[in-house]
Amino acid sequence: QPLPNEELIIGDTCEVSVSVTPVDPGNGQQQVVFTARDVSALKVANRVRANFVSMVSHELRTPLNSVNGFIDLLLQGHMGDLNVEQKKYLGYAQEGVQQLMSIVEDILFMTRSDVGQFEIKQQEVNFRVLARQVVSSLEPQARKAGVLISKNIPSPTPMLYVDPQRMKQVLNNLVTNAIKFTPPEGTVTIGARPYNDQFVMISVTDTGYGIALEDRQHVFERFYQSNHNQQSKMGGYGLGLSIAKLIVEQHGGTIDFDTTLNKGTTFYFTTPLYRGQSE
Repeated sequence: QPLPNEELIIGDTCEVSVSVTPVDPGNGQQQVVFTARDVSALKVANRVRANFVSMVSHELRTPLNSVNGFIDLLLQGHMGDLNVEQKKYLGYAQEGVQQLMSIVEDILFMTRSDVGQFEIKQQEVNFRVLARQVVSSLEPQARKAGVLISKNIPSPTPMLYVDPQRMKQVLNNLVTNAIKFTPPEGTVTIGARPYNDQFVMISVTDTGYGIALEDRQHVFERFYQSNHNQQSKMGGYGLGLSIAKLIVEQHGGTIDFDTTLNKGTTFYFTTPLYRGQSE
């Protein structure tokens, strides 16, 4: 089996990726192929790209936050009373702005993770409280789609050892995805059950369309868009699940899914239990 790649720093500026692969020439002698690749330019290019994306994202976030804030003021009536139609169209505008803000944040997050700037700050977190916060924020979207969100969390409530903001992001991405692919009068259920003495299994189950066979191997790929008839109509930009996978793995867990066409999908992941780690 090939040995894992290693990166070596030679001098002050040169970075080399080294790999060693055993080969069998068939003459009874053991040989290896030694490969060294200069990755200095690639590393510099990645840093430049990360800095550029970070700068652009910051420049986009500032005006988007302003627009979102002023729309909020208008909807709250600070500039005078609005009629029903005006509120409706301002609501559409706010949804579009918030979607743009979400895209910018996700792209910035992925870029930072690529250059090793992604860190998690783990602490004791009550999963029931976390799930309630996610459900509360997504209920308007679920009502609009005609989908019911429910929780199936055992007692006593699992106490997690996670980064609360990042774990909320995972749950938010999975539930948002489930709502999107569930038809009206369907349900999305957030669940939890023991996995072992160190991890708990968290799940998001929907009664939606299911994932087509040809799409299943690509589910966690960045920017992947399904060409399957029903899924292709749902939009999105293909980052939510890849971000969820990245965060789960950063916590030492795993993520996977089960799906049945026209019956639904369950995404499930493991995350560490709180066992006094921060004490």
